[in-house]
Amino acid sequence: MRSLLMATAISLAFSLFLTPVFLKGFRRIGWGQVIRTPEDIANPSHGAKRGTPTMGGVIFILGTIVGYFAGTFFGGTTPALSAILVLWLMVGFGAVGFIDDYMKVRSQRSLGLSGWRKIVGQLAILIPFGIVALNFPNSFGQTPASGSVSLFRDISWLNLFAFGAVLGWILYLIWISVIGVATSNSVNLTDGLDGLAAGAGVFVVGSYGLIAFWQFKQSCVGEGMAMAGCYEVREPLNLATVAAAFAGGLIGFLWWNAPKAKVFMGDVGSMAIGGVITAMAILTRTELLLFVIAGIFVLSSGSVILQRLYFKITRGKRLFLMSPFHHHLEMRGWQEVTIVVRLWIIAGLLAASAVGLFYVDWFAQASIG
Repeated sequence: MRSLLMATAISLAFSLFLTPVFLKGFRRIGWGQVIRTPEDIANPSHGAKRGTPTMGGVIFILGTIVGYFAGTFFGGTTPALSAILVLWLMVGFGAVGFIDDYMKVRSQRSLGLSGWRKIVGQLAILIPFGIVALNFPNSFGQTPASGSVSLFRDISWLNLFAFGAVLGWILYLIWISVIGVATSNSVNLTDGLDGLAAGAGVFVVGSYGLIAFWQFKQSCVGEGMAMAGCYEVREPLNLATVAAAFAGGLIGFLWWNAPKAKVFMGDVGSMAIGGVITAMAILTRTELLLFVIAGIFVLSSGSVILQRLYFKITRGKRLFLMSPFHHHLEMRGWQEVTIVVRLWIIAGLLAASAVGLFYVDWFAQASIG
């Protein structure tokens, strides 16, 4: 418990108190937000945001790294492979987003990496993650990830390696790639209003921290070996610690990112959030639960998909005034802060519902045992 509290506090303090220092540096080197012309955006008032420091995701990425390692040190634990894999996806996806942001800032246009180049960059991070996650078993024979699709725990009849090792590896890498690309791009689509993605990210990652901590308390390793409903997750305490550090960093950043934002996270931040959520879903073995726990991000990407499908089917008609959905609400005349707070509430309810479902499953498993 000490490691979680220390990781959260240190990461929070890092983002909260050092953001003004970073902002001075960002302004000095010209990292200002690029805004499209008013005709291309949902609300012409967004034009006033031009020049606001961007790439602020760098701040909570660094805060998470500092917080996690400090938390493990002061908590008397040691860094673990599972947590390092979370940091790998966070930093790797963040690096892809950073390149995209830098290209936009340098050219002063809202065109960075093309969609396919961004996906290629994400896959270059995801594939090594997947390979390492299914190797290097610990003394109990546990690897960080598993070869089965999971909901609250592994679903035995959805073992991707049931038809052989080669096909299993192909299916497994495709599966985690779909999760990673879809999640990171969904967070990126949600990052359109001040504080929306950061606030929703706190709920989602914080909930994954709770899940990982519960898995630690109900672990099949050690004292919990004979416990009904225990979890085979490897190093859950470290997963909870890194999630706590990331949530703390996001909260500190949100202080400066909430409407009216003094800094934007940029693609470096939204991609990093997507990376952490992806890693936590895979390593806590709750991949399908991701659709509920991160439902607010699913709403954004889902609205874009529905808009495009409806446009093609009806040959030019629109389902929403503009997608993603939060821009539709802007076009309907909702104030930005109203949209953000109400979507935060929805994000919190969805995350809480997912944690509740997770606990109900554990209770059912424990009762049967």
